[in-house]
Amino acid sequence: MKTTISLIKADIGSIGGHTKPHERLLEACKNRLEEEKGKTLIDYYVTNCGDDIELIMTHTKGVDSKDVHTIAWDAFKEGTKIAKDLGLYGAGQDLLSDAFSGNVRGMGPGIAEMEIEERPAEVFVAFMADKTDSSAFNLPLYEMFANPFNTAGLVLDPKIHDGFKFEVQDVKGHKSITLNTPEESYDLLALIGLTDIYAVKRVYRKSGEIAAVASTEKLSFIAGKYVGKDDPGMIVRAQSGYPATGEVLDPFARPFYIAGWMRGSHRGPLMPVGEKDAIPTRFDGPPRIIALAFSMKNGILVGPVDAFADVGFDKAREKANEMADIMRRHGPFQPHLLPPGELEYATISEVLKKLEPRMKKM
Repeated sequence: MKTTISLIKADIGSIGGHTKPHERLLEACKNRLEEEKGKTLIDYYVTNCGDDIELIMTHTKGVDSKDVHTIAWDAFKEGTKIAKDLGLYGAGQDLLSDAFSGNVRGMGPGIAEMEIEERPAEVFVAFMADKTDSSAFNLPLYEMFANPFNTAGLVLDPKIHDGFKFEVQDVKGHKSITLNTPEESYDLLALIGLTDIYAVKRVYRKSGEIAAVASTEKLSFIAGKYVGKDDPGMIVRAQSGYPATGEVLDPFARPFYIAGWMRGSHRGPLMPVGEKDAIPTRFDGPPRIIALAFSMKNGILVGPVDAFADVGFDKAREKANEMADIMRRHGPFQPHLLPPGELEYATISEVLKKLEPRMKKM
């Protein structure tokens, strides 16, 4: 029996701005998934990162299942009704169409799914980020699966010593390419360092088993305007033929800058936090990420462990705050403000359009 893990997320409304969803929204989603437990779904876990509600579901329907996607869509629609009744900010923000046809892909929610043959002791980590875009996982995925200075197993463990395959998407050109590491590491870096264009979608073992999958949906491309950041999710398998859980988590102990933050228009540090601290308020940030580590048997979830709640990440949080101070010093100047290519769908484009008639040739 193959098991599918589906992580589907959406911002359907939050309290006092872009902070966190009301508990009633989370309860509505839990209730909808509970109705399907033992039927369409084997198990589930509902949480939030910032203003995004995250649905983690296990089942045997495969990826892109109409039944599973309908459950997620119904849960988000029910939550949206409550959000509107409560007057929450951005109610239904990520539900970009009422013309649902059985798949949430291209409808606004973010999706990361993988179908696997379970190992005797299956381990995976679900990552969920807020106030950032779909390429935020490029650097950590490279470190997890291709950098021996992060992942000692690439040197020491015969099961992963041969390296991995990276599926990279050109999110603007709607193309993809698969590159092998370590032999094509430099070619891979030439692409994924350009985070406004390229995003790692999946990582595979050389033998073909999937190792990681990230959501790469671009809300602005779907809506044609800025309606919120993509706030991606990711599933990463760990242990026994994959990087150890500690190797999967360690890239986030060294904060790095990503696009997003306030109005989706600024660079800021990605701060690893426990579930209870995933409430971004400082300049709507700094961008946050949570990590939940699960064991799984026959699709039944055990856990999770709130991995970034570990005091071992305290210094990462301190460093992220220092990095946030440095960027905030720049105010509306680059590099805090994103370059024009990444602001294409942001509201500043309307300001620039207004000024264009007054521009004179030199």
